[in-house]
Amino acid sequence: MAGRDDDKRLVLGAEEIAALRTWAEQPGGAPALRSRIVLACADGLSRKEIADRLAVSPATVAKWRARFVERGLDGLSDAPRPGRPRSQERQEAERVIAAGAGGAAVPSTRTMARRLGLSQSTVARIWQEQQVAPPASPLLPRELLSDRVYALLRGWIVSGELVAGQRLVEAEIARRVGTSQAPAREAIKRLAHEGLVISYPNRGSYVAEISDEQAREVRDIRVLLEEYAARGAAIRIQPETLRQLSADVLAMRRAARDGDIGAFRDADLAFHRRVCAACGNSFLLRLWRTIESNLWSLHVVGNPLYDGDWTAMAGHHDDLVAALASGDPDEAARLFAAHARGEASRTRPRRRPDGADPAPLGAPDATR
Repeated sequence: MAGRDDDKRLVLGAEEIAALRTWAEQPGGAPALRSRIVLACADGLSRKEIADRLAVSPATVAKWRARFVERGLDGLSDAPRPGRPRSQERQEAERVIAAGAGGAAVPSTRTMARRLGLSQSTVARIWQEQQVAPPASPLLPRELLSDRVYALLRGWIVSGELVAGQRLVEAEIARRVGTSQAPAREAIKRLAHEGLVISYPNRGSYVAEISDEQAREVRDIRVLLEEYAARGAAIRIQPETLRQLSADVLAMRRAARDGDIGAFRDADLAFHRRVCAACGNSFLLRLWRTIESNLWSLHVVGNPLYDGDWTAMAGHHDDLVAALASGDPDEAARLFAAHARGEASRTRPRRRPDGADPAPLGAPDATR
């Protein structure tokens, strides 16, 4: 409907307009279409008008407009994460099918599909994946093969057995661990979502190669941006923004509990992006979007190689929320800068004169 936020004119910078026009002029391809959608939004056209003009659905227009608002130009690309981990429904299906395989009477795919709400072909594919490991395999029991392949690959990357820049070939991994290629493919997607693997279309997947110098440089920039953002946000922070930040922290806690590092990093980035948006300087959010993909790929936010307590790391964000809620710009700037430098253990708010810790205003209930 015209007049809704989704149909308001987008305000683009000169560099964004130039990049979008260049992409839009390329013959065919998804980036060209997505760029035309964003440019049309900037012209003030409604979703329906854009959908009719570009022969797409209004939902497609809304999707790419939202992706651009959230992540800028990076939001129009499928990189750096070509695939996401399987859904919770898929995980539950694997567990149920694996349990059924061990019974005396094996249910039919039709019965199992009806029970799980999946197609028979999906059930059959999961069943086939779980039958490929030899019964006596010391590495991989039949249940949750992709989880086990993921754990093995991650361990080899962290230990250095798989070195930076090394190509990951699904067929070779499958032969090594005794599975089909499907669990290897799923494991590589999860590792790419965490940032430990980089996948290139038509070129394959490789262990992420990170330059210490590049990581240091982008971290230095992050410190400056976060300090400035926190100072402005502490003065202007609204109750609704505090609630949203607390929801981000809660998402981090849940991800830490589930061992889902990719989801933790998503929530972590959303938290800091929200603080930049709250500081009152619209250009700062544009700068953050520019470097966000580097923060992700260089492990400057939510380092997947971190071997400490992820739940405690989420708790440090409670302290940041409390600092913003206090309205003290100097303290907020100090804590955010220390956090951006990686000094998480030193970001606890200073004690009040009476010696008590300040209450974490706006922080989520840790028992939920």
